[in-house]
Amino acid sequence: FIVNNKEVFKKIFKKNKKSKTKILNKFSELPKNNRFDITISAIVGIAGLEPTIQFTGLSKKVLLANKESIICGWHILKKVSRSKKTKMLPIDSEHFSIHQLTKNFLNEDIKKIYITASGGPFLNKPIKHFGKINARDAAKHPRWKMGRKISIDSSNLMNKVLEIIEAYKIFPFDEKKYEIIIHPQSLIHAIVLFTNGQAKFLYHETDMRIPIANAIYDNKINIKNFVKKEGNFLSNLKDLKFQKVDKKRFPIVTLLSKNSYKNSSAIILNACNEILVDSFIKKKISYKSIYHSIRSVFKDRDFNKYAVKKTPSINEIYKIDKWAREKTIELINKKIWEILFINTVFCW
Repeated sequence: FIVNNKEVFKKIFKKNKKSKTKILNKFSELPKNNRFDITISAIVGIAGLEPTIQFTGLSKKVLLANKESIICGWHILKKVSRSKKTKMLPIDSEHFSIHQLTKNFLNEDIKKIYITASGGPFLNKPIKHFGKINARDAAKHPRWKMGRKISIDSSNLMNKVLEIIEAYKIFPFDEKKYEIIIHPQSLIHAIVLFTNGQAKFLYHETDMRIPIANAIYDNKINIKNFVKKEGNFLSNLKDLKFQKVDKKRFPIVTLLSKNSYKNSSAIILNACNEILVDSFIKKKISYKSIYHSIRSVFKDRDFNKYAVKKTPSINEIYKIDKWAREKTIELINKKIWEILFINTVFCW
């Protein structure tokens, strides 16, 4: 394990002193000229890009749990994996499911691919109350135990927008075939409709050990060795529900129709969202401002100058990411000053 954060590293190292597992603080501490069997890329954010590229060149198999490396640098990862003959496999439940359902099928074989979303904590909350949503409520995911940032992304379906973009990158199917569908139970993770009239879906309990273990062992496992408590499959099937996404409730999904996945637009989208979610957590902006602020950045006069890049280098990716972050911060600060000015005038 490599844990970059020094304080976190100290805690984990101390707790696992007697373990045979090697726990390192820096990538430079790795033994030289190693060829790893499996690497799991699980660093959060754009910080995961370079390590994922590095380990793709050092590993026989890479399991991808870092959205940003796919969204921002899939063209680089794909090139390295081909030259080094590294197998790349996503382990997010949705992408793992798409991989299982579509392998050995061509674009013309597939009519539709649905990525499911639970709908998060606000699926049934009256829209008129969205202005009062706070970070603590947004992070209360009804089905999965996840970190705060990804839970907030789940509450407004930004995580699904990013997952659709990931799917475009990883799987060579027409992007128009992908769609988000609400499935509150979170037991079906992807549904594929085939042109031959058949439909297939992949079901598993809301436990990430299931896709991760299957990805590590190429599906040749007994899941009881990893997950002791299994759900009641037949009982769960009775309550499966699916519904279309309400775009008034989840306007962020409309970003997909704004070509947010084209060229380097996805890099900008990801960077904006990281800043906005952090600002929302710090109470600098409202919940609804996340969507409206992204729209404002996409309308900026310099947007096309950065979004037009088709296959940016690592340095260009960081340059695009930096512009998007700075533009988003500029926008947030402008709104804060406007609110302060209005309040000052009102008080005066």
